[in-house]
Amino acid sequence: MSGSAEATAGEAVRTTDVTPEQLREAVGRFATGVTVVTALDLQAKPVGCTVSAFSSLSLRPPLVLVCIDTRRFMHGPLTSGPGFAVNVLAADQRATALRFATPAADKFATTPHHPGRSGIPLLDGALAHVQCDLHAVHEGGDHAIIVGRVSDVRTTAGEPLLYAQGAFLDVDHRAWEHAAAAAPPEWLLSAAW
Repeated sequence: MSGSAEATAGEAVRTTDVTPEQLREAVGRFATGVTVVTALDLQAKPVGCTVSAFSSLSLRPPLVLVCIDTRRFMHGPLTSGPGFAVNVLAADQRATALRFATPAADKFATTPHHPGRSGIPLLDGALAHVQCDLHAVHEGGDHAIIVGRVSDVRTTAGEPLLYAQGAFLDVDHRAWEHAAAAAPPEWLLSAAW
């Protein structure tokens, strides 16, 4: 491999030519929540896929972003449709995450859902529904960065579905409740930086 050095377990690898596999392994160590992004295709048929590349972007105006591979079927509906919804999955929705991560003829036939704004499906049992109007699309290498202006938010209590290193994470219910109760309010917003 050009410009790289071999390393033993636990050592840093310095390289000028980072491979997709190296980046995927490094980024996979970052634990994320799991979402299913839903939209409508050109025939107004519901479509959706599992996405972990979701983030809040701005509070004023209210913006979020999702990133999607330009080769995925969802690229078209997300970049040319009027909007989309982000369904933040609960810990008991592993089967839903897997269903929307694999090809299937009609993923919604076996997934309880109801219509949101513009008929975009919202998945029942999700911890949050973040409904968005398409705000902007930016090029991001082999992905598109889709920015949505949040038009409606609904939340419910519960534990999130978490994912890292190719696996769903199990968090003890009592440990989760303790951590959530002990967390300082708005700690991230009050950081000095």
